[in-house]
Amino acid sequence: MNTGVISVRYARALLKAACEQGIEDKVFAVMQTLAQNFLQIPELHMTIENPMLSKEKKRKLLETACGDNCPELIRSFLSLVMKEDREDLLQFMANDYVTLYRKMKNIISGKVITATPVSAQMEDKMKALVQDRAHGTVEFITETDPSLIGGFILEYDTYRMDASVKSELNAILTQLKK
Repeated sequence: MNTGVISVRYARALLKAACEQGIEDKVFAVMQTLAQNFLQIPELHMTIENPMLSKEKKRKLLETACGDNCPELIRSFLSLVMKEDREDLLQFMANDYVTLYRKMKNIISGKVITATPVSAQMEDKMKALVQDRAHGTVEFITETDPSLIGGFILEYDTYRMDASVKSELNAILTQLKK
């Protein structure tokens, strides 16, 4: 069976149970923490896949990786995953939960890359622009990249708007080469 299908099923079931208990926001935060820990600590995945480590130790390790405020639902979920020998898919389950939650709450990830740091007012304007176009809540990340020279790059969902001086100069260079 496809691992993507399995992880989405588990994530859907967890989201449904969390919604029934009214703790979907808390579970979202825990799943974000778990997904981040899998990315930042590569040894975590290797340790979870180690057949020599007992299920109980793996479960405790995963509870620690979930953060300080691990709800009982997450503990039960981890126990179920361990019982079904699906712990190798937990990273995918956490990512799928985050994706399903964002889709359910209509939360869009956005990013603005500028040549120099932007003011809070400018960031708010960009965020409002994206929220108006996407009709949802936006989680915004701002980055600086001096190689852009000036202007900005705005990304959200599958949309990308490149209004940087660097891309304009590259376009002119391409025209001149023709």
